[in-house]
Amino acid sequence: MSAIWKVPEPLSTCEVALDDGAVSVARRYGNVEGRRIILSHGNGLAIDLYYPFWSLLADEFDVIVCDIRNHGWNPVGSINQHNLAVFVADLHRTLDAVDHQFGAKPRIGVYHSMSALVALLALSSVITDRLAPEGPRFSNLVLFDPPIFRPSASGSEFEELAESLIRRTRRRANRFETVDDFLELLRYSTAFLRVRPGVRELMAETTLRPSDDGEFHMLRCPPEYEARIVEYARSYGGLVDLESLPCPIKVIGADPTLPSAYLPTFDLDTMGTVDYDFLPEATHYLQLEKPEECAAAVRAHLDR
Repeated sequence: MSAIWKVPEPLSTCEVALDDGAVSVARRYGNVEGRRIILSHGNGLAIDLYYPFWSLLADEFDVIVCDIRNHGWNPVGSINQHNLAVFVADLHRTLDAVDHQFGAKPRIGVYHSMSALVALLALSSVITDRLAPEGPRFSNLVLFDPPIFRPSASGSEFEELAESLIRRTRRRANRFETVDDFLELLRYSTAFLRVRPGVRELMAETTLRPSDDGEFHMLRCPPEYEARIVEYARSYGGLVDLESLPCPIKVIGADPTLPSAYLPTFDLDTMGTVDYDFLPEATHYLQLEKPEECAAAVRAHLDR
């Protein structure tokens, strides 16, 4: 079956020179006169996979989409530079490059999972004092199921599930003879049971690349790289200083009554300053399952 979702060509692109000489590409869509939202993705994925969600915001907002290094449009570099501290530095570089290329505006960050944790680290005083340029990074943040917020997890549960996820990720296949082989795997994946029609095909298009010899297909973000970020998340999640974040934050989580498709998160009792809601019957991949509800939640928060 051909993909239902086709990501259009961007209005314009912005090359971002990262600290180690790598280059990332930010893309612009939507209403260039509107409020600016900057979006990124979860671990092992690509922001183009979220097109069913962010396309619903393009009529109103100046939409900037960015892949994290070693994901999506970006080439695979050294695994030694694949960690959350580097991602935070990359985020600051990206924000400044977008302002320089497209003109400065207040920035609204809309991030999922891994990129949500990166955005929080970029605002946290522990990281910011060392890495951030002067000036506000965001005027507002909307975070989808970041791996630090879910109320049901103890520290030991977090550690056990993280170890299990690391093992499963490292065992994941990294080469497929055909795209259909990859799609067949997704059809039997419990994590993708609830996604919208066409999303599996879009995932194949956005997270696979041809091998150098053209004989098979490979994941754009290798499993070892993805597992490495889960390892880092266990330590870096605790560095987020929720009491001193400098902008409003809305957290939209997965349904806490459903089995976790990713990592559980820490106790919400410690986060009285966070505006938290969840989407019923939605898993960790809520933007791929309920894109209309997610877009409406973004609009509702920002309109308040």
